[in-house]
Amino acid sequence: MPMAMNERSRHERAVLSSTPGPFAAVQDSIERLRPSLSSALIVALFSPLGVLQSRAVQRILLATVLLDIPFQFGTHLFYSEEEAATGALSGLSISATTIALAGLYFSWFLTSFVSRNRSVRRRHIFNLPLVLFLAFSAVSVFVASDVSLAWYELFLALQLYLVYFYVANNLRSREDVRFVVSFLLTGCLIEGLAMIVLEFTGMPSTIWGLPTHIHLQTGPHDSFIRVGGTVGSPNETGAYLSLLLPLAVCLLFADITRRQKWLACSVLASGGMALIFTFSRGGWIALVLAALMVGFTLMRTRGMSLKAAVGILAILIVLYLSFHSLIAARLFSNDQGSAESRIPLIMLAFRMIADHPILGVGANNFSLAMLAYLTSEFRNGFLYAVHNKYLLIWTETGIGGLLAYLAFLTGALRLGWKCWQQNNGFLSMLALAITAAIAGHMVHMNFDLFRIGPVQELLWLLAGLLIPIYRLGEPACPRDGVFPRPAWQPQG
Repeated sequence: MPMAMNERSRHERAVLSSTPGPFAAVQDSIERLRPSLSSALIVALFSPLGVLQSRAVQRILLATVLLDIPFQFGTHLFYSEEEAATGALSGLSISATTIALAGLYFSWFLTSFVSRNRSVRRRHIFNLPLVLFLAFSAVSVFVASDVSLAWYELFLALQLYLVYFYVANNLRSREDVRFVVSFLLTGCLIEGLAMIVLEFTGMPSTIWGLPTHIHLQTGPHDSFIRVGGTVGSPNETGAYLSLLLPLAVCLLFADITRRQKWLACSVLASGGMALIFTFSRGGWIALVLAALMVGFTLMRTRGMSLKAAVGILAILIVLYLSFHSLIAARLFSNDQGSAESRIPLIMLAFRMIADHPILGVGANNFSLAMLAYLTSEFRNGFLYAVHNKYLLIWTETGIGGLLAYLAFLTGALRLGWKCWQQNNGFLSMLALAITAAIAGHMVHMNFDLFRIGPVQELLWLLAGLLIPIYRLGEPACPRDGVFPRPAWQPQG
């Protein structure tokens, strides 16, 4: 039977070939194109895989993650204004970071699969305290009054952890570290310039229909405008800037190119002015503490470059003299009870902790659980999630979540100090900046809630950046290709 069919097929091709007209030409073209079509199909199927393994594409995806921190391109599915109004993280966040992370991890998997026999297996850094914090957050879902709210925060926290894990385990050269820092500062520069424009012009809630939002608030008696830019509230943006400005300061003392120094100067000028326009007292305090830590450390250990020190001082003096009346008004004038209104929320948090000390009330459930604890002073008072990150974590995830998060922060400080002591030029200066920024932010977290979002993503990313800095600062790589384990970082 097969032989009969083959004979028939050959007979049909012969008939078509002998038939004048277009049919013979079509048949001949198909026969000629068949090998090319097969090759094209194979290329079409596998070319995306090859593209994802390209270093240029990986850099583009990583740059997308870095720039999405300030600009927040994305949407929140199932968003509720009522939930957000009381300080809950409302909706399932799908952003450019979500998509770029999927590409980065798929690319990492492909690269590891292709080169598994050609390179020494590297041990991955997981960060045990951060994993435990996620675990306690996951357990708290089972006691949450609103499971959906808990899952919204847990999903975003897992996404932030993936950012940390990728940065900690995939940056393997000084150039990789410079790339990340350059894009972090570039995003800060663009955000700072946008905020300056907003302060003097004001803009609608969206820009050109893009999936990002502008945040503006008015101060007491409408005496000034507080600018949050695209990051979030003015307090969140103040934290974002106070985390990145120390990097710009330290880079001025590092051995880097002239172009990078100009970038650092531009970030310091625009970011410093933008930080003033947030009118975030917590952000100002965090930056001052970080700057004092950097200055004191440099004077005690290496001395300071006079030219860089004079330049920084000149920028600060110009900024203060230009806006001294607004700064003084924010620091010393009546804030209409803004600070005092947070004290009842702190007492409310302690009452909730007393009833749920171990597992908490559920991730992202503070705003819902507090309704059962409201007393008469809240009838006309400020009703929102507690403005203290540590109390918020304790209330929602229990004592285990709080201890794990504190271990993560202190572990980052210890590792950053070890990187500084390696005396490794640019990398050590960068580590000092990150350590000072995290220390300043730890103080700032006493005055605001900082839900899982851009500020926490930046904080976790900077902590993850200390891992490759530590590795690159080691004097030599051991024979097995595995570097010593940093403090608080388990191997996997």
